[in-house]
Amino acid sequence: MIFRQLFDHVSSTYTYLIASRKGGEALLVDPVFEKTDRYLKLLEELDLRLVKVIDTHVHADHVTAMGALRDHTNCVTVMGEQSPVDVVSMRVTDGERVTIEGINMTALYTPGHTDDSYCFQMDDRIFTGDTLLIRGTGRTDFQNGDAGAQYDSLFGRLLSLPEQTLIYPAHDYKGDMVSTIGEEKAYNPRLQVSSRAAYIELMNNLNLPNPKMMDVAVPENIKMGITMEAQKQVSHVDADKLAAMAQDDFVLIDLREEGERARHGAIAGAVHAPYSQFYRQLDVLGAYGAKPLIFYCAAGERSAMAVRLAQDKGFNSAAHLLGGYAAWQEGGFAAAR
Repeated sequence: MIFRQLFDHVSSTYTYLIASRKGGEALLVDPVFEKTDRYLKLLEELDLRLVKVIDTHVHADHVTAMGALRDHTNCVTVMGEQSPVDVVSMRVTDGERVTIEGINMTALYTPGHTDDSYCFQMDDRIFTGDTLLIRGTGRTDFQNGDAGAQYDSLFGRLLSLPEQTLIYPAHDYKGDMVSTIGEEKAYNPRLQVSSRAAYIELMNNLNLPNPKMMDVAVPENIKMGITMEAQKQVSHVDADKLAAMAQDDFVLIDLREEGERARHGAIAGAVHAPYSQFYRQLDVLGAYGAKPLIFYCAAGERSAMAVRLAQDKGFNSAAHLLGGYAAWQEGGFAAAR
């Protein structure tokens, strides 16, 4: 396995690059915008294709590189379903898998630092975002933070993991790089409380200053998706038009992952071709003959990118469903299960 822990000195943020092999697929966790060129260079040096980028929550101390990396690599952006970000390629829920070639992660919903905080567990390690830090825990006094919810996330979920589980947080301000569940249970001062009420009292009296970048980072991070206006810049159809079209006249392609389809349903008659493997499938699109291709995903981000990729391969009639499956549902159209 390829594993790199990268550090941004300005925001004290750790970013993680993970892949199963050189020359394979890769994902990044919690990337920082100013380090975008460094990530791209490292991907090139290791001959890796960036397939997915995860943010554990909406960060207040730095601007995320998710949007920049998506624009450079056509990767899938991933966040929890509670995220307030306007457009995310893939929203995961508690217990859902995030996969790339040779790598499987499980999303764990761990609210408290913010109401959209997730951790991502993989084999012997867990990426804890700002929920559990090394000898600390994430503050709970902004972005709908909740000290009681964080106590439940910590003591009800994370601290029940095997004690040898490695902890990789999103930040560290002392130079520590990794810990374990057992170490934190024993030595993390914020975990040495007698009750939920004691933890709430502790967290509610930290009196910390707001992050310096908060007023810039949060709005930027919420608006980093491919918006409806941007989606309209590529060939598209809206839900009403798609519903009125005769299905024999086009090929409808569902770019979502299996977990998304199982959770939300699908449009009847659609071919399933997950976007994360889309680059492998571009060469076989010709099997559909001269029929126009119409792509759809959850919210229109992956499908807009797929149109550009397909048109680059000569499929000039390719289009996508504006607003994705969310727009289909909002239009009141039926879902196939």
